[in-house]
Amino acid sequence: MKISELFYSIQGEGLLTGVPSVFVRTTGCNLRCKWCDSGYTSWEPEGEHLSLDEILARVVAFPARHVVVTGGEPMIAGQIEDLCAGLRQLGLHITIETAATVFKPVACDLASLSPKLSNSTPWQREGGRFALRHEKLRLQPDVIRAFMERYPYQLKFVIDHPSDVDEVLSLIGQLPEVERSRVLLMPQGTTSEDVRERGLWLVEQCKEHGFRYCPRLHLDLFGHRRGT
Repeated sequence: MKISELFYSIQGEGLLTGVPSVFVRTTGCNLRCKWCDSGYTSWEPEGEHLSLDEILARVVAFPARHVVVTGGEPMIAGQIEDLCAGLRQLGLHITIETAATVFKPVACDLASLSPKLSNSTPWQREGGRFALRHEKLRLQPDVIRAFMERYPYQLKFVIDHPSDVDEVLSLIGQLPEVERSRVLLMPQGTTSEDVRERGLWLVEQCKEHGFRYCPRLHLDLFGHRRGT
């Protein structure tokens, strides 16, 4: 498999915020979010080819009981089913972080679903050459339902403007009954200052609709850098 990075840190987002976790970041993505904070897995993919045994050996070298398989988009990575099966054999809690545009039956304890809203479409970036493809792929309600029916889940949305919350409400109206406590609204930004600025009004939206506010702890602790 081609792996962009593999590191030990804490989970910075979602229901397991603060939990020490090993992150296995695959490279390659079928989307091109304009605000992507890991362009080295999508816009300019990079990484090293590792065998499954090499990946698992690196994971078990850390004293963690949680592993996060992320990307890029891990569900399009070759051998993703075998990787998750190997992690399951190690007895680890497995979180899959996915945009939920592709479904595969994998070993998973928490499906962290991050459907992309219209604020993600790169109409201006690189002359908009990826925009139409991204717009066509970014929301796949049937795929979201497939994950929700099979795994414990969280729905995590990147919010840039107050109007984005209307899109969240529209989408969850198309899904099976959604636990509002599992809908997480996360401010867009790559600095603590940006996140706090948006967070001040986003908290009010969470209070109004019964959603959960999602901080970005890794930005507060480490800033916007890799391996954190």
